[in-house]
Amino acid sequence: MVFLSSCSNNDTEQVINNTALNQTDKDALLFMLEEEKLARDTYEYLDNLWSINQFGNIKNSEQSHMNAVANLLTQSNVPYEILPYGEFMNTEIQNLYDQFVDDGSISMNNALTIGATIEDLDIRDLQDYIDLTSNVALLSVFENLQCGSRNHLRSFISVIENLGGSYVPQYISQEQFDNIINSEKEQCN
Repeated sequence: MVFLSSCSNNDTEQVINNTALNQTDKDALLFMLEEEKLARDTYEYLDNLWSINQFGNIKNSEQSHMNAVANLLTQSNVPYEILPYGEFMNTEIQNLYDQFVDDGSISMNNALTIGATIEDLDIRDLQDYIDLTSNVALLSVFENLQCGSRNHLRSFISVIENLGGSYVPQYISQEQFDNIINSEKEQCN
């Protein structure tokens, strides 16, 4: 249920689970909706190109992630739009998508590296937003999405290593990466 609270600093704050949804929280939700779409759309493209199980399976999970974020936006009466596949409102995300599909089209190994890179980026961005909010609904969804991204990263790294390759994290620290890779698959809510 969504409640409206009194205005402060001319900003209307919305409440989910009795915790204020401020503009930073709204911006986080809108950004993460597009970043989850980035993952889904890229994996859809790469799955069609390479038919690798990870892309086929994980793109469905990314759709679930998008749905979780969209549900919070809807509950909060925050307007949003989901553009067609491969199209993004955020130019940074659009540029990443364009680069990812170009690089992922070169080889199967590149495609798997793109998958790991997306999950690496997602883990970092989700952590940044987790650190900025006290909204329990956002924390719950973002922590669940991050759990899923850690599992996805493990899956991509497993295939990369089985093919004799390696991956160097680009967005999270090497220590955080090693901790994720060396731990068991998690059960996410």
